[in-house]
Amino acid sequence: MERTVFEEDHELFRDVAREFNAREVAPHYAEWDQEHIMPRRLWQAAGEQGLLGMAVPEEFGGAGMADYRFRAVLDEEFARSNHLAVGLAFHLHDDLVLPHLLAHGSEDLLQRWLPGMVSGETVTSCAWTEPGAGSDLRGIRTKAVRDGDDWLLSGQKVFIGNGISGDASLVLARTDGSAGRGSSDAFSLFMVEKTEGYTTGRQLDKMGLKASDTSELFFDNVRVPGNNLVGEEGQGLRYSLEQLPQARLGIAVASSAVARAVYEQTVAYTRDRNAFGERVIDFQNTRFTLADILTEVEVTETYVDAAMLAFNDGRLDGASAARAKLWASERVKSITDRCLQLHGGYGYILEYPVSQAFLAARLLTIFGGTSEIMRESVGRSIAG
Repeated sequence: MERTVFEEDHELFRDVAREFNAREVAPHYAEWDQEHIMPRRLWQAAGEQGLLGMAVPEEFGGAGMADYRFRAVLDEEFARSNHLAVGLAFHLHDDLVLPHLLAHGSEDLLQRWLPGMVSGETVTSCAWTEPGAGSDLRGIRTKAVRDGDDWLLSGQKVFIGNGISGDASLVLARTDGSAGRGSSDAFSLFMVEKTEGYTTGRQLDKMGLKASDTSELFFDNVRVPGNNLVGEEGQGLRYSLEQLPQARLGIAVASSAVARAVYEQTVAYTRDRNAFGERVIDFQNTRFTLADILTEVEVTETYVDAAMLAFNDGRLDGASAARAKLWASERVKSITDRCLQLHGGYGYILEYPVSQAFLAARLLTIFGGTSEIMRESVGRSIAG
């Protein structure tokens, strides 16, 4: 089924994204995967090509392109090239940190942070998750207390993408002095630069997407200037929930892109691979499996494309984004599993793209809220 969501400008941008992958990523990706981190020069190269902070207004160095279809094109090219970790790292920067600044940052914050985020000179991470608080943000224990015009921040975060390579984090912290599960106005958001007391923990050894770094972060009375507060005090949790649709749309888009890429790779493999004197694709089981997968890929693309257009029009609410994320991430988990099976023993070898996709896809039902949390969000919207 032909997709109609993209227009000429998006396809022209696809050429830029494809050339960037070929020049800046492909020759080095295996090395980054071994080292579990990408170099800063990649971020700067992406900034030079206009691939970061596309939604940032021109006055702050961006392109002012809020159309999410451009971001989807970038994801599709990363998935097609099997450079999934690069896409994830950029998502954290663009879909989690940036929207909060654009929506609630003061003029001072925008002037200080946005130009560097667009150019790639400043790399950011989103520090919400804690050892005892994953999807339950009200369980966060990291605290910030006033000290004159500043704040002193203390606590621990975990599973922080770009935690090692990043220069700063968007931190959700408790600011009302309470303990236990906080109320809706107990938390605030801060842009926190790496400075005294801000310590990066060990590199966490993930099962997939190893070219992107993930770590723990520790804050020991880190002095945060008062003007690094994002928006109003006590509104951090509300802001976080407000921006979740974009974060979850990003995961749905990535899931759809990986599903399409791994399907096409599997068709090519089964056409070339012979068994018992026949091409693998000529066995009825293979054709039936691929028929099911193609149908799921196209249904997912159609659903996610509709979610993108709804987002562009300001109509994508939290429950709708949760449904798109739930459907797409669960589909890609199943699709990569079946595609790996069709590769036989080669599917278990890490140098094959299907193996990398299988490991990467497993994150997508967890990251940005687990599938169980998505079901709870959708269920609550149904119950009213």
